[in-house]
Amino acid sequence: MQDYKKIDYARNKDVVLRYIPGHFITPNSHVNYYMDLSDMKARQREARATGEELAEMYLASDIIDTILCLNGMEVVGAYMANKLTKAGVISANSHQTMYITYPEYNVSGQMMFRENIQHMIKGKKVLILIDAATTGATLQSALGSVKFYGGETIGISAIFSVSDHIQDTPIRALYSLRDLPDYASHSPENCPMCKAGTKVDAICNGFGYSSI
Repeated sequence: MQDYKKIDYARNKDVVLRYIPGHFITPNSHVNYYMDLSDMKARQREARATGEELAEMYLASDIIDTILCLNGMEVVGAYMANKLTKAGVISANSHQTMYITYPEYNVSGQMMFRENIQHMIKGKKVLILIDAATTGATLQSALGSVKFYGGETIGISAIFSVSDHIQDTPIRALYSLRDLPDYASHSPENCPMCKAGTKVDAICNGFGYSSI
């Protein structure tokens, strides 16, 4: 695979989007960029900077009870919650603190929450936190799960997103198509790279990539 390219975030030098152009297969699509967000999610300094910059977009929020983290965003979610609470964003929880949680997946791939976790969703104002929002399939599932378990999604936060909303729910992201204007996502049956015979570089998901 090629060397990483990067885009620095204008306001914080510790927030860096690393990406590689190529032909990549994700669980829902074929894409022309692989974005390596692993350091942003797991390296302490970068995760803190990422969480704090994402929090800046919600400082005017009235109430956030729960941050629902997808694709390994729990560390970022914790730093985000810390910044929000220090800035005065409140929760309606009895201990005046935010929950940071994540879903489990059943054998059908559907998101679920067991009984000991459901109180973090039911009756709560939920902010969904995801690394990259591209096809929208994961977010569609998350929105449906929050509603099914009695929660109210008040927004979606992402490191990278191709859209600014889904199902009338706003998405606020650090990076967008303004930063990668030629980013493209295709269904497997309509992938122009496959039709052109371009080899697949790697299979990717929220955990990372496996080269082919």
